Amino acid sequence: MTDATARMTGDLGSSVAAPGSTTSNSTTSNSTTSNCPTPGSPTPGIQDSNAPAPGAPSAGAPESAATAAHIGAVVYFSSASENTARFIANCHLPEAGLNVYRIPLRPKDGPLIVNEPFVIVVPTYGGGDIAKALPPQVRRFLNDRGNRSLLRGVIASGNTNFGDAFCAAGDVIAAKCHVPFLYSFELTGTPEDMRKVREGLRGFFLRLAAAETDRSD
Repeated sequence: MTDATARMTGDLGSSVAAPGSTTSNSTTSNSTTSNCPTPGSPTPGIQDSNAPAPGAPSAGAPESAATAAHIGAVVYFSSASENTARFIANCHLPEAGLNVYRIPLRPKDGPLIVNEPFVIVVPTYGGGDIAKALPPQVRRFLNDRGNRSLLRGVIASGNTNFGDAFCAAGDVIAAKCHVPFLYSFELTGTPEDMRKVREGLRGFFLRLAAAETDRSD
C-alpha cells in the first residue's frame, strides 16, 4: 500500500459533496445528470457520446448479490490476471450489503447494463502512459449513458512503478465523469486496504441514502 491512502480516510469520506464535485473524502449527489461527462473535456478515455455500447446487454443480475440489507453496488473490471477479482472477493462486499457486478472481459459476452447506483473499481493499464490508463472494457461500459448516470465514485488499483501514472485510471474517470476518486491501492491490495474499502463503501452508500432522504423531505 502506498501513500495514496492519504487521498481518503479509512471510511472513504465523511461528507456528501455538491453535485459535480471530485473532491476526495466525499461523494456526489444522486442526481443522474451531475455524473455525465462535460462535452469537450480533454480528459482521455471516455467518449461524450450518449449512445449505448454496441451489442446485446448482458443480464443485469449481479455476479454476487448482497447477503445483508442491500444498500448499493460495486462494479469492477479484472483482466485475465484476476488481481482485481481477488481483491473484490476478499473484501466480502455482499456481507456489507453491496451487490457486485463484473464488467465482461471479452466483447462476445456483451456489455453489462447496471440499474442501480454504483462505485466502480478498476485497474490501471498503460504501463505509465496516462492516455492508455483506462481499460477499453471500462471505457465501453461508461460510454453507455445509463451506466454512466448511475456512477457515484471510483476506486483504482495500480503499480507504483508507473510513477505519476499510479492509479491513473481513477483520475481519468473522476475527472471525466465528475465523481470522487475514493481510494487507491497497489496491485492486489493488503488486508488493511480490503477492510477500508469494505467498511468505507458501506458508510459511503449509507450517507448517499441519508442525503437523498434529506433532499426529499
